[in-house]
This record gives sequence, C-alpha cells and structure tokens, in this order.
Amino acid sequence: MESRREFNSRLLHSLVAFGLVETLWSRDLFADPIKPTIQAWLKELVEMTRDLRGRTLTDIEFQAKMEDLYRRVDLKSLCDLIKLDEIAKKKLPDNGASNVGIDLAKVEGLPTNIGFGKQIFGCGKGRSIVPHGHANMCTGFIILKGTWHGRHYDRVETRPDHYVIKPTIDREFGPGDLSTISDHKDNVHWFKAATDAAFIFNVHVIGYDPTIKETSGRLYLDPDGEKLAGGLIKAPKMSSDACHKKYG
Repeated sequence: MESRREFNSRLLHSLVAFGLVETLWSRDLFADPIKPTIQAWLKELVEMTRDLRGRTLTDIEFQAKMEDLYRRVDLKSLCDLIKLDEIAKKKLPDNGASNVGIDLAKVEGLPTNIGFGKQIFGCGKGRSIVPHGHANMCTGFIILKGTWHGRHYDRVETRPDHYVIKPTIDREFGPGDLSTISDHKDNVHWFKAATDAAFIFNVHVIGYDPTIKETSGRLYLDPDGEKLAGGLIKAPKMSSDACHKKYG
C-alpha cells in the first residue's frame, strides 16, 4: 500500500506540471506534523492576551502564564513554524539586532486579530539587543538558538534625564531559556549574544493598560551609571543612536 509520504510526493510532482502548487499550499491540503501542537500553543497565547487586555489578568499574572507557556513549547516545532533556518541564512547587522516579522496567517484556528506582536531578533557574537525599557507593554522572550548574556532591571523611578533602576537578572541564557517583562516586574532588559548567529523569539502586547499614559516605545538608557544606595543605579536616558553606538 502506498504510504502517505509517497502519495503526497507523487501528487506534488503531478501538480508541478500544471502550476497548481501554490493553490494546493493555500488550501493547506498537505499535512504538517508540527501544526497540531503549535496551533494549540498559539491559541492559548491568544486567550491569555485577550484576558490581559480585558483586565481579567494582571500584567504580573500574565508574565507567570507566559513563562509557563514558554516552558511547555516544543522548541523545534516553533523553530520549524517560523522557518528559523531560512532566517538564519540572512546576514546579521554589524551593530545591534536584526528584526524579522512573522506571519501566522496560515496557522488554522487563530483569529484575524491575535492581539499580540511577534518577531525574531538575531545578533552576531558581541552584538546586542541594546539596553532599554518599556511602558504599557508586556513582553516574553524565548531563546531559539545560540547563547546570550541577559540582564533585567526594575525601573524604580523616572526622572527628567535619567531612570533609577535595580538589577534583577544577570545570567547566561541558552536555547529554551526565557524571560518576561511588564510595567511592574523586570521592565528593562539587555541581551548580548555570546555566540554567532544567536536568535530570540519575542511576543509583545502593547497598550494593555489604558491607565498608563507613557509611550510604549523603547526607553533607551545607560545601565553603566552611578551606583546608588541599596543596589540601585542612576541610568542616564539615551538616544537610540547613542545607545547603539555604546552597546550595539
């Protein structure tokens, strides 16, 4: 009896002659072994995001759920879904990180508006996702490939020309390791690639709390600032250019 793989292969070769491969792909007739697990995983992420935006989850509760979700992901299936091998073939920047968007439109069962942004960051050895904070944003990282030196800080105070921050995480991150941020926990981060071709998967939820009036853009800062009492740091505000020049 002809196996499913043999049948699909024969069908594909037949359709090539008629230019119907794109039609077959768009109708999703080929079985994809990673889809059931990753589909359920993404659906759970959509539901969590809806609860965060609906204010039935606090941002810290969302962080805990996201960390649990990341711990349960099939990392290989996630890498296959986002075609990491293809992304990794592209040249990485000489300064800072590459930023690649991800299209999840072909994942069945997801709503048109999934409620979160998603992207892949990539760095060459010694390059960084430079130190920065956020406002009104929850973010989750999971390492896909390579080794990173990851640092997180709490933003304790905001002053006209600086932030007061407190170190919270300072360690090596490898494939499958994860971290999250919110306005109330670990909301400044900085990742420096310790190996070549290092990649991070990122999910971010912007504007989840209507009571927060600060911009959701990156808040660049210099964590190598004056040391204050209680382990705090006076971190001067920086422009993107200045931050990338020093840390990128």
